[in-house]
Amino acid sequence: MKKAAIGIDIGGTHIKSGLIGTDGTILERRSTPTEAREGKQGLLGKLDNLIGDYERIAAEQNWQLAGIGIGTAGYVNLQGGIGSATDNLPGWQGTSLRDELEAGGTMPLFVENDVNALALGEQWLGAGQGRDDFICLALGTGIGGCLVTGGRPYRGRNGYAGAYGHQTIVADGLPCTCGLRGCWERYASVTALKRMASEQAGSREWSVSPEAVFAAAREGVEEAERIIDRYSAYIAIGIANLIHSFNPTAVLIGGAVTAQGDFLFERVRGHVRSCTLHGFANEPELEILPAALGGMAGTIGAAKLVWNGIEKRSQAELDTGVEEIREWRVCRENS
Repeated sequence: MKKAAIGIDIGGTHIKSGLIGTDGTILERRSTPTEAREGKQGLLGKLDNLIGDYERIAAEQNWQLAGIGIGTAGYVNLQGGIGSATDNLPGWQGTSLRDELEAGGTMPLFVENDVNALALGEQWLGAGQGRDDFICLALGTGIGGCLVTGGRPYRGRNGYAGAYGHQTIVADGLPCTCGLRGCWERYASVTALKRMASEQAGSREWSVSPEAVFAAAREGVEEAERIIDRYSAYIAIGIANLIHSFNPTAVLIGGAVTAQGDFLFERVRGHVRSCTLHGFANEPELEILPAALGGMAGTIGAAKLVWNGIEKRSQAELDTGVEEIREWRVCRENS
């Protein structure tokens, strides 16, 4: 019987989900509008419906469900609850997500920050393969991050590590949805690019979306090029801070902007080289790469939480069995 895990990636705009096999094969997938304005109960209802749908699909296909993995925006504590969240998901802060969803279920359930899940997906099947130490970033509605060290996401004292979008890059800068000012995500997220285009390009037809701004810049529209260059510089400032702090082997960047390829990444790399100390981003040159799994990276990584959890449980059971055998042998030898 084929085994599958339910992977769910909760973002501020969309919930991406799927049934993922043990080898990372996507057996079923879908994207659902988050409709964050509906608040906590609306989002929990969507998750219940998604899980129920996947349970029915698995039963119809005779697939064995191994568990549920969830990567969510917000800062996830070690108990699987949302310890902190911005207004991108109203009412989400304080939600005991693992408890809420486990209450009526029978499958193992694992909850992580969404960028930690993205990093796991990329490490498993994407641009992070073969790497035990790297930084993973997601540029979207906000900015999230994950430091992978020793092959595992670093979670920090209470699980909140990776709030790189809320490093201050402009003293007394623009107010952020988190309540602070001058946060990196107010200048380098996709939301920030939308604001920059609106403020600097006004009603020009190419300012209606980030994709349109990039398209205009590619066509040589000088004003659009200036916006993209300034946006790239803001991305680079935050990355340079992380490079100076962690000296990683690579920086992987996920999110919709990765579709812009080298048109964006070469600009970012150039700005990073100009604002990092000698040796940190060169000799050899630090790799700054787009994530390889696209929009499904977080979903695949969420499913990997399940497979990792099962492996740990199996190993723990094996270790317990070995210890029991050792104790039995000692007792027998002493009898």
